Amino acid sequence: MLRPLRASVLVCLLAVVLFIPLQLWAVDEGIDYSTLKVAQPTETGNQVEVLEVFWYSCPHCWHLEPTMQSWVATLPAGAAFRRLPGAEGRLEPHARAHYAAELMGKLDVLHPALFKAIHVDKRTLWTEDALVEFAGQIGLDEQEFRAAFNSFAVDTKVRKAQDMSRRYGIDGVPAVIINGKYRTSPSQAGDQERFIEVMNTLIARELAAKGAAADQ
Repeated sequence: MLRPLRASVLVCLLAVVLFIPLQLWAVDEGIDYSTLKVAQPTETGNQVEVLEVFWYSCPHCWHLEPTMQSWVATLPAGAAFRRLPGAEGRLEPHARAHYAAELMGKLDVLHPALFKAIHVDKRTLWTEDALVEFAGQIGLDEQEFRAAFNSFAVDTKVRKAQDMSRRYGIDGVPAVIINGKYRTSPSQAGDQERFIEVMNTLIARELAAKGAAADQ
């Protein structure tokens, strides 16, 4: 029989273990996700940043899009989602289109339409002129879009996207960076369902860490 004091300690320890969500131990570093060698700055203030790195020309990103849209709607309070388009080499015009639409307040229009045009309609949209014409076809002002496409603000965002992709160690997409610290992807996690579990776990871990730091 356990001594009263020892039994009391055991009960307390058990209560602590049961209180901590089991999902915090449910993913494996190096298998389900990787920790960045150097944590990177985020852009969502005190919220846990969830950053999707993608290419408009990537069929895997296109297939993941419905899952991501549904999942983003379930993000807990304290977490914020944003996207980083691939911007290196041949991908730069698509990144410029992304940021031009964002600058115009029309990203919610262009983002799904550009994905569909490339992967469903099989359109070739690699040049500035083709993208400006496409923007007009989906209801954006072509002159305003072209001006934004070539603006200093978009230049700056494109250069930063190129730099951050290198810092994140992106060698394939889609990928997600959690709070500037962790990188995961459907291919690393194994499938889309496991990928969602991994992201939820890492977000919960970061939210818990922020809560603990706030209590100190």
